[in-house]
Amino acid sequence: MSEYDVIIVGSGAAGLTAAIALADHCKVLVLAKGELTGGSTAWAQGGIAAVLDAGDTFENHIDDTMVAGAGLNRRETVEFVVENAPASIERLVEMGVPFNKDAEALHLTREGGHSHRRIVHVDDATGWAVQAALLKTADAHPNITLLPGQACVDLITGRHEERYSGSGRVWGVYALDEKTGKVHAHVGRATILASGGAGRVYQFSTAPRGATGDGIAMAWRAGCRVSNMEMMQFHPTCLFNLDVKNFLITEAVRGEGGILKHPETGHRYMPDYDARAELAPRDVVARANDDQIKRSGLDYVHLDISHLDPDFVAGHFPNIYEKLLTLGIDMTRQPIPVVPAQHYTCGGILIDLAGRTDLPGLYAAGECTESGLHGANRLASNSLLECFVFGEAAAKDIIARWDQLEPPPAIRPWDESRVTDSDEEVIIKQNWTEIRRFMWNYVGIVRTTKRLERAQHRINMMTGEVEDYYGHFRVTTDLIELRNLLQCADLIVKSALHRKESRGLHYTLDYPEMLPQAVDTVLVP
Repeated sequence: MSEYDVIIVGSGAAGLTAAIALADHCKVLVLAKGELTGGSTAWAQGGIAAVLDAGDTFENHIDDTMVAGAGLNRRETVEFVVENAPASIERLVEMGVPFNKDAEALHLTREGGHSHRRIVHVDDATGWAVQAALLKTADAHPNITLLPGQACVDLITGRHEERYSGSGRVWGVYALDEKTGKVHAHVGRATILASGGAGRVYQFSTAPRGATGDGIAMAWRAGCRVSNMEMMQFHPTCLFNLDVKNFLITEAVRGEGGILKHPETGHRYMPDYDARAELAPRDVVARANDDQIKRSGLDYVHLDISHLDPDFVAGHFPNIYEKLLTLGIDMTRQPIPVVPAQHYTCGGILIDLAGRTDLPGLYAAGECTESGLHGANRLASNSLLECFVFGEAAAKDIIARWDQLEPPPAIRPWDESRVTDSDEEVIIKQNWTEIRRFMWNYVGIVRTTKRLERAQHRINMMTGEVEDYYGHFRVTTDLIELRNLLQCADLIVKSALHRKESRGLHYTLDYPEMLPQAVDTVLVP
């Protein structure tokens, strides 16, 4: 058993921001599944939204966020995040993130859904630069321990105390050391979940391999409410390539003039769906692409920016340009084949403005949460921003309450006395593939009640099988992830069946109208 002051699950933008903000006050352990750079932060191409332009205002950014979120956002959260954005950018500049500049000022780009240029970026690889700067800062601090290769199994709560307690108080996590195969207890006065989204529930996703909803599933099992899990954002333009699984073609390609075309007829179809054409919000563009593909039986549609000056295109999107060249596509001369793919989990663990969950001692930040910022659809480049603001907020609250957070009691070690090594890994692979396929086909961009009920039936059948398997065999990362994926699939389907309207990212043919009042879907364990 290892004991620290604070345990943080996840080494992306939210987790590292919290760790750095806490480190001058207490000893922090950051656990990462796989590599320290394995989360979604490193993949973020777009940038970070903040009001930094003379003609822009907080009010504009708040309105754009609320419009994209189809009224489901909590206004106080949106105000809180937007008003804290410039300070977050400032801190990143101090850490050495090399944001693009125009003369002395930061260069601002514009993306779909934004009324002004307000996205600070590092070329088209902002996330990688941010991840590198945060890791460097965290690594240099003597009070931060970074521990990769740890797959968290479950939260440690009152019921794991040597003197059992029904308090629900969280004392840390049990985590599998992927090298040794042993499960260890990591305990602390406070725990922060910054474990990312649940994108790999779907067959096509831009999320990294580890985005299996671990934090959401662990929090749910421990007794936290989750909210708006039906709100899954699909990115309209993921590269269609059978060898490269999740390469994203950033929103900014459309922002700078890229157009979507039918690959056989060459027809530019976005104006047929929305007056804003290619600059419509993501859900509109993703549904249009999905409609074109399904209606014509296509594998993909075309995104074309080859009508612009080749030097401009290659200069603006250097990483995408280079990557596509290695695949035989020259984006300055030919269109890019794209498909919609799951991109962002807008729902998650319910938190307040201090990042607090329903359970004492447990905080959460970033994509695993539902803070009220995104509502029914996330506005482009608000995601990294949420990580910085809530990572900081959780750290501040822990420091402010430090005297009330008592040291952990004696905790029971992980018990594997009644399990054996699995002899049938094939069961895990089969179930994993099955979940991702039926979620894509039945719970994808366009839904119906019948499809959702079919998915629910499959989930119910698989749950008993996976629980039985989990109860008999020693845990592996694959088994932990399968259990969490199935739990998240169940939460998504239950939430989607509950919402009898179409709003934002939840689009159902059975209830195409939007109800007059926006109400959160809150599931209670």
